[in-house]
Amino acid sequence: MSARDVVKEANPAFYKRYSRLEDSDEFWEFLIRPLRQSIRVNTLKAPLEVIVERLREEFELEPIPWVREGFFINVDNLAKVPEHGLGLIFGQEASSMIPPVVLDPKPGELVLDMAAAPGSKTGQIAQYMQNEGCIIANDPNRDRANILMANLNRMGVLIARVTTRDGGSFARFENTFDKVLLDAPCSSVGMIRKSWRFLREWREKAVVKYMNIQKRLILAGYRALKPGGVMVYSTCTIDPLENEEVVDYLLRKTDARLERIDLPVKTSEPVLEWEGKEYSEELKKALRIHPNDNDTEAFFIAKIVKPGDGGE
Repeated sequence: MSARDVVKEANPAFYKRYSRLEDSDEFWEFLIRPLRQSIRVNTLKAPLEVIVERLREEFELEPIPWVREGFFINVDNLAKVPEHGLGLIFGQEASSMIPPVVLDPKPGELVLDMAAAPGSKTGQIAQYMQNEGCIIANDPNRDRANILMANLNRMGVLIARVTTRDGGSFARFENTFDKVLLDAPCSSVGMIRKSWRFLREWREKAVVKYMNIQKRLILAGYRALKPGGVMVYSTCTIDPLENEEVVDYLLRKTDARLERIDLPVKTSEPVLEWEGKEYSEELKKALRIHPNDNDTEAFFIAKIVKPGDGGE
């Protein structure tokens, strides 16, 4: 049975909707193929070269082109790797390492991570900040916030303050943060490669529910961003309503601009028209990554700048 037929049988509405986005055999094949294991080396604990050299004694490592600390690794269970238990490496999906790279946080900055759990991107941000400055790592769900704290502890992150607010409430801290990451809650189509339930349970009405949450959060995050600051919006899904639609909404409502992202990563064309609605040409600057582009999870990343100090 072809991958296409497997998807069609598991969720016909899903197949019908996304075949309008891309309909190649590779797309369906990679959408359901199990993910390659990837890790991020945690330089808060030890120098990159030291950890890599140690891992290479036992495993095959393939560098991930778009992130210096990222590697594909030939191991079926990371729990067996002592470096993992010590927090020297962290299991993180290859495309999910892109948003912190694009955010490019610097030591001493004040950074807001609006939907931070389980914390892999928060740890990556702290790594780039060399544990100097402050990260407000937020997740409204207490159980997820506990997992976030445990992960940050294991990674040796010293500069995070974990909060459990509704992300929308950050709107009151106007022009406060140097950098904002909104790795938004979404319909998680990219995660089908991790768990079949994301395909089985997918519903179009959930996409619309997430879109409304995302629009509220992106406005709040942008408001909390300092003039001249950078905000990254990302999702692990392919639906234009949760990606281009949300960023287009921000562009229409505010003075936000998009900046081109220059990384060695293969991408698909951003969607500029969907269900009869046209989106801003600015969205050509966003990255839309389908699973078959780099054999990773699907991802969407937009780099948003707020005009003002230090900007143009």
